[in-house]
Amino acid sequence: MTRYAIDRARNTLIAQWSTGLGDTATTVAELPRPRPSHDMLRLATCLTELSHACWRCYTHPASTAQQHGPGSLGRQREQEREAFSTVLPTLAIIRSSTPSPIPTQVEQAAHATGRVLRDLDLPGLATHVVTEVGTELAAIEQAERGDLTERAQQAVALTREDASPLHISQADTLLRQHPFGCPALHTHIEPTAAAIAAAHWLHAAVTVVAQHTGLHPTLVATAADQHTRATTYLPDLIAVINAGNRPRHIVMSLIRHTLHIAEGHIHGISALRNLITAAEQLINKATISLPLTPIDPARPAPDLLERLLNGIGGCWLLYEQHATTHRHRADTEQEQLRQVFLDAVRRQAGVGFDHLL
Repeated sequence: MTRYAIDRARNTLIAQWSTGLGDTATTVAELPRPRPSHDMLRLATCLTELSHACWRCYTHPASTAQQHGPGSLGRQREQEREAFSTVLPTLAIIRSSTPSPIPTQVEQAAHATGRVLRDLDLPGLATHVVTEVGTELAAIEQAERGDLTERAQQAVALTREDASPLHISQADTLLRQHPFGCPALHTHIEPTAAAIAAAHWLHAAVTVVAQHTGLHPTLVATAADQHTRATTYLPDLIAVINAGNRPRHIVMSLIRHTLHIAEGHIHGISALRNLITAAEQLINKATISLPLTPIDPARPAPDLLERLLNGIGGCWLLYEQHATTHRHRADTEQEQLRQVFLDAVRRQAGVGFDHLL
């Protein structure tokens, strides 16, 4: 989402958002000098909250809800998205006329921003803000179409409850070119879609190493974890894929589970029962550490993508270690070995391509 702030040195309202590799910013409007700063900070806060409410319609689309009848979660999400059409008119209202109750979070945030603008009573600033919010809404609509260029690029830092088949395919193409990952995976592709493709390529890398070393795939995944010094669930993921499950199903289940945890919920009785069982097994331990999810709840998809790519790198280290255990290799031979590994991974990923989507 876009975050708004007051640049006190230049006395301007600015908007900033992530590009996947860092933040960028733009000036929204110059501010009048006499106005107390707390009034402007209040405006920046309301704009940030409005952006958050609107981008949530992108990350939590109605299409992913299990129920769509009256009063259902699906219908609530549809209403949030439909409220986009009310945002700009709400900001442009001259007189304060807040209906009660306001049914959606988007409308609540829009009315809060509108009230601040009316309190400030600065027509020039209000015009700039309306233009800015219109640009933000257009960026969200662009991201919904799968175009993550320009301002819509901020979607690469978010976690969506759905994944575009087009972006999964694009991520697969990038990984075929760069199996260890590349900047474009983080700056041009939905992270949920990129994580699905990365899970597929990790499985290919694990399979290649298993064939090369004679180790069981889950042992390879465990060793890859150790090489990257990461605490993930890579062995479990590989075991589930080996059992015939598609990467998309596995990744989406984990991400949706983590999104629920981020909002303070545990989704499903079976998940809760498993956690209770695990807690009972640790009850007599001096120190209990029981993570609710193996990935960062604050940024599930980007974090999972990074861990999966680290796992592919760990597979290469294990492959290299096994190949060079008994004799030293020159740098040129090491590079040749690396190319042999990458070619094998590409072939293996191609064999299971139909399983990716």
